[in-house]
Amino acid sequence: MTYSETARVAFSTSFIPEIRFGEGAAADIAVACRGFDCVDTVTLVIDGFLAESAFAESLRAALAADGIACHVYAEFSGEPKLAHLQAATAVAVGSQLVIGVGGGSALDIAKITACTAASGKDAMHYALAVNPLPKNPLKKILVPTTAGTGSETSATNIFAGTEGKKLWIWGAETKADLVILDPALTTTLPANLTAWCGLDAFIHAFEASTNRNSHRGAQFYGHEAMRLIVGSLETAVREPGNLAARGDLLLGSCYAGIAIDNCGTAIAHNVSHALAGLAAIHHGLATALGFEATLAFLVEADTPELNAAAHVCGLTSAADLPAFVSGLMDSAGIVRALPKTFAAFTAADLAREMRAPENQPMRHSTIREVGDADIDVFAAAMMDLPRE
Repeated sequence: MTYSETARVAFSTSFIPEIRFGEGAAADIAVACRGFDCVDTVTLVIDGFLAESAFAESLRAALAADGIACHVYAEFSGEPKLAHLQAATAVAVGSQLVIGVGGGSALDIAKITACTAASGKDAMHYALAVNPLPKNPLKKILVPTTAGTGSETSATNIFAGTEGKKLWIWGAETKADLVILDPALTTTLPANLTAWCGLDAFIHAFEASTNRNSHRGAQFYGHEAMRLIVGSLETAVREPGNLAARGDLLLGSCYAGIAIDNCGTAIAHNVSHALAGLAAIHHGLATALGFEATLAFLVEADTPELNAAAHVCGLTSAADLPAFVSGLMDSAGIVRALPKTFAAFTAADLAREMRAPENQPMRHSTIREVGDADIDVFAAAMMDLPRE
């Protein structure tokens, strides 16, 4: 299909929630709660270290001043697990609204909890879209404190099931009613997490703009996301208090979330989810490593969409992308290594996870057909990385 033919393909852009952006915007969360009808009790899902911060104390006080009771769930760490969702649901019973503040884990827990608390069903009831989500979930305000997952604008939510495998819950019912982007909340993020999350956001934008599902609606957001992230990532890593860079990175992550909400991801995320199926690893790091390992294979497709993504990055053609991305990772200080826990696994183990049913949508959306032999090559490259 030529680019001109692609331009005539019909598409539908998914619902985009209200987005409020600006330094200090998070100070108005309590005011925003008043904008929803009949809210007298909210549940705050918040990262543990933030739960004890002056920010959380101020938010609870502002809610109390408005006569709104606030239940808090902060007993989680790492990526969301079924037990976290069950505990958060128990806390949220009786609430009319859920506020999610934190990284992707906090936001995913908040989004899923808004559905399970409304329906009384366990999260596993909705895993892999086996059953439809409730049509009247609790209202949701999402406030990201990292710039990576784009969960604040997406209908996809990831958690680990009883066997530790990554599962997903997907549906418009999980999407936010209001997103608040405050760059000031991201300035304390360590350099390595800033880099991992930023690369994850860039890859979201890139994959949504170039995979088999891509369309102009997603590319509008994906291309702008790439521009913002490429222009700000190194500065945000090196100058954590630079609010202009932090703001561009946060907005880029949000736009990338809109892009993947419409068109999904591809092979880099297949690798990333497969790695997480073996052992604990930060999603952003896993995705960045998977992207670098598969990009040369990907750009051989030489599609108009791949070349358009390259042009967004200031490059001449898609063939320039692998070197560019490696340079971006270098400038952000990303170390190419897996956690030591991966020493117990082989390339065959990773290849098996890459072929797992739950990871096939990402494999099949890739612009090039990914054969079993390709998976073996990618798995071998990943497991050849050093352990740290």
